[in-house]
Amino acid sequence: MTGTEASPEFRLAYVPGVTPAKWVRIWNERLPDIPLTLVAVAAAEAAGVLRAGEADAGFVRLPVDRTYFSAIPLYSETTVVVVPKDHVITAADEVTLDDLAEEVVFHPLDDVLGWERPPGEPAFERPATTADAVELVAAGVGLLVVPQSLARLHHRRDLTYRPVVDAPRSEVALSWPEEATTDLVEDFIGIVRGRTVNSSRGRRTAEESPKDKRADKPAARRKPAPAKATGRTAGRNPRTGTGGAKTPKRGKPRRRS
Repeated sequence: MTGTEASPEFRLAYVPGVTPAKWVRIWNERLPDIPLTLVAVAAAEAAGVLRAGEADAGFVRLPVDRTYFSAIPLYSETTVVVVPKDHVITAADEVTLDDLAEEVVFHPLDDVLGWERPPGEPAFERPATTADAVELVAAGVGLLVVPQSLARLHHRRDLTYRPVVDAPRSEVALSWPEEATTDLVEDFIGIVRGRTVNSSRGRRTAEESPKDKRADKPAARRKPAPAKATGRTAGRNPRTGTGGAKTPKRGKPRRRS
């Protein structure tokens, strides 16, 4: 061979609002010799990154093209409205879309909720990004409806949010090209699904499990149990071979008066 084989690596894409730290930690514990590289991508670019092979799998927002991608839905996010802290909406614990009907609500170009019709009054123009929309909310010129994770990602001290109970939700999934389901992808799927290291559906490591090793060993011979003593043989005299329990000693005879 004239060259060396590239070391294995797992590249994991993730969209804004997703925190992959928990799964990355488990990966590093189970596969310390295989580095995991995080690839931050915009939600709209995630599919392209996976198609181009720039990541092996990714945490994306549904929907995805199911004719090309496999996907494991993970969770659905609460949708919230981001408002200034002194806004009248903060008086309620939660709101409905009707409560936003007379408000200016920004609809950024990177919106992930897939509205058929966004709530509220449309702004003069659409902000380019969610981050830009948050800045406009802080300026007091409108509100923003987003998944809760994005509200937390763009948190500001002068802003807060309230759940919108009847708004559409964004669903997060683990996705990868179906034809590129490699062993490393299978390993990561096992981690995300909560499989243990010794799960029958996970890949076997080169080292046998202790259970397998025990199964290969021949059964140890059992020593015969000593016979239980019965009857008077339990008290047999080792010298004479005669047995029986000892008879009690007789006391001295009493003197006659």
